Amino acid sequence: MRRSAEASSSIEVSRLVVAAVVSLFAFFAALAAQSPKADLVIVNGRVYPAGGSRAFHEAVAVVGNRITAVGTTTDIERVRGPETNVIDARGAAVLPGFNDIHTHMLSGGLAMEDVDLQGAQTLGDLQSRIRAFAAAHPDHSWIRGRGWGYGPFGDGLPLRAQLDAAVPDRPAVMRCYDGHSVWVNSKALAAAGITKSTPDPPNGTIVRDPATGDPTGLIKEAPAMALINKAEPTPTAADQRRALKAAIAEGLKFGVTSVTDAAGSIADFQVYDLARQAGELSARVHYSLLVTPGFSEKDADRFDAFWKSHRDTPLLKSGLIKMFLDGVIETNTAYLLAPYANDPSTRGKPNYTAAELDRIVQMLDRRGWQIMVHALGDGAVRMALDSFERAAKVNPAPLRGRRHRLEHIETIDPADVPRFGKLDVIASMHPVGGFFVPQNRPAPPAGSPAPPVGAWAGNLGPERAARGGMWKSISESGGRVVFGSDWPVATLDAIGRIVGIVNRPPRVGGTDQRLTIAAAIDGYTSTAAYASFDDGQKGTIAPGMLADIVVLATDVFSHPPATRADVAVKATILDGKVVYRAAADK
Repeated sequence: MRRSAEASSSIEVSRLVVAAVVSLFAFFAALAAQSPKADLVIVNGRVYPAGGSRAFHEAVAVVGNRITAVGTTTDIERVRGPETNVIDARGAAVLPGFNDIHTHMLSGGLAMEDVDLQGAQTLGDLQSRIRAFAAAHPDHSWIRGRGWGYGPFGDGLPLRAQLDAAVPDRPAVMRCYDGHSVWVNSKALAAAGITKSTPDPPNGTIVRDPATGDPTGLIKEAPAMALINKAEPTPTAADQRRALKAAIAEGLKFGVTSVTDAAGSIADFQVYDLARQAGELSARVHYSLLVTPGFSEKDADRFDAFWKSHRDTPLLKSGLIKMFLDGVIETNTAYLLAPYANDPSTRGKPNYTAAELDRIVQMLDRRGWQIMVHALGDGAVRMALDSFERAAKVNPAPLRGRRHRLEHIETIDPADVPRFGKLDVIASMHPVGGFFVPQNRPAPPAGSPAPPVGAWAGNLGPERAARGGMWKSISESGGRVVFGSDWPVATLDAIGRIVGIVNRPPRVGGTDQRLTIAAAIDGYTSTAAYASFDDGQKGTIAPGMLADIVVLATDVFSHPPATRADVAVKATILDGKVVYRAAADK
């Protein structure tokens, strides 16, 4: 009897448990039926949430502009309704929208309408492109272009006579790929009033013929380039609006949904704000204002008033300062700890004294501004880190904390690598190359001549060149590393650059800096969101986060990309809306 009673009791408990489970399923089914259906779902994907997550998902649901659920395709299908926009990823990678943390969107957009000089290998090729563009645009009062490198000029530098041969009748100005030099013809020099008696402005150089003192046609660094800029026709508001729209569209086709715009002005900010107000800003922009030597407390008051009157919005925000501490290695204007290998008479010169840098950094840090400092050479890197360290000692931490940044870091002394983690300074790095995979090429025969050394490596010398691109070392020592393009210096192709970071072999004499693909993606998404104080809103695929998402062509985690087509962007989603779709998928 006792066992029979116990058995009956057990059966009754089991029955109640089953009933409870059935009721629970019925409850959730009813809840799902009553809850709003998703506006957008992505199914059958390989969803990487970012932020170091090891848990992949299959599908994502979006209501409005927020992610509401991630899970299996079966899970997400439950919130699909008759009006839901469905994207079938077909097994491909689904990632947070890319966040390019260093761009120049207006100048890049304007340059899209000029002659493209990228990739030219010879002087003849450069001249041919420029000549053809000038002939096709007889109405242009100035002929402008961008993207030339130093290779076509051999051991020399660009000369005005070489550009005169392509454009003899109008001013012509061709910007170097790095944006730190311009090559101009005789008409442009005359229009700007630059002669042998024109003095070099502070931190700028008019390159001159050593025998005659006449300008050769190469102008180095922003203060000197400003002499040319002032003579050029000023872009109209319509030009700027068109350029911004084109620049953002260029980013969206590469899955770039957020950018940091470096070295802007209060006047140019209005172009972005007007686009935002008109509903035409199709990317999230973190906008920085340029600070130059001599910046005063009065200037800072003006910047504070601007920031206060333009509070952060989901699409446009400021609160960021850009400073140029040095130049570039190719022209010996980056600041090094020791002399250049190609010119032992110089190690470059910083644009600020240590005292002036400290004064400005501490003033802006005290006011709560985030500061990004252009520092390419190892001397500039150390000088900037020292200044950030001193600011943290004399100022209380701002309410939102400090997230100061160093930009580029093209060579670094090993002693400074761990300081990024110790000081919580973000390393913002911009590998120039796009898509790259290792090639199985045979080794050159013994005794073959060494490959040519470019200006960058040749100017640094082998030891410092080996310390370029130290993102893995900085990361492993506790620093945060983020990636970007410096567009239009290099392509906005985020996933192509990520594949390059994953595959690029060690530099000669250097250490292996290759990252896993997940770590490289984090540098373009979750850590990049941290760099703009947005890590609570974007940069990961999780419920509650903004629905900025990119769908690739393949699963880059399971199948290492072998061709550019493997990492093509199939769809880009901003604020829950599809803002780019590859032509084949439309």
